[in-house]
Amino acid sequence: MPARIKGPREFQQCFGVSDETLEKLVVYETLLKQWQKKINLVAPSTLDDIWHRHFADSAQLLALAPRCARKWVDLGSGAGFPGLVLAIMRFGRGGESDQEPHVLIESDQRKAAFLGEIARKTSVAVDIAISRIELSSTQGRYTSVDVVSARALAPLDRLIGLAKPMFGPESVGLFLKGRDVAQEIEAARSKWSFTCELVQSLTESEARIAVVTSPEARSEG
Repeated sequence: MPARIKGPREFQQCFGVSDETLEKLVVYETLLKQWQKKINLVAPSTLDDIWHRHFADSAQLLALAPRCARKWVDLGSGAGFPGLVLAIMRFGRGGESDQEPHVLIESDQRKAAFLGEIARKTSVAVDIAISRIELSSTQGRYTSVDVVSARALAPLDRLIGLAKPMFGPESVGLFLKGRDVAQEIEAARSKWSFTCELVQSLTESEARIAVVTSPEARSEG
């Protein structure tokens, strides 16, 4: 990956997306900047670095997901990172007509409205759940999914707790984490037994992707 993904063409060269997918992401960028004037979707300091800080940061998860994944749930989607970017990219890969729409769980109605606008303007099928993740009614709707993803949502121990009801035997959690991920893993192991592989982020030298499988609650006592 280049030192910085500065725009559409560098993104395309790095991730090999089609022209059609690239066009959808350009629409995404335009609408993000428009909506940012009304609601706070991303840190203002990152608006001129969308292709690297948000699009590429999200896109790198696709290579870590099972190729045959059909059910994908994104927790706390916010402005759509990583979930909506990945939905657009998977839609453009072809050969996956049996995949189900990405589920984007976002409790903030204004952010959910933004996600819906992007989905409409890019013609990408997503299921936007305007609900709190921790509610049993939310978790009960999405079980035995193939992939659960999240970025900047919660410490790993709480993240695993939120994702666990959605896990099946073959499920994978893809969680974008920062420099404190080692401490988060240590803290999480006091509550959970799980397998975790740390993958170097392509967009930030100190960041890692926690690839979590087989989470089980530790018995007390």
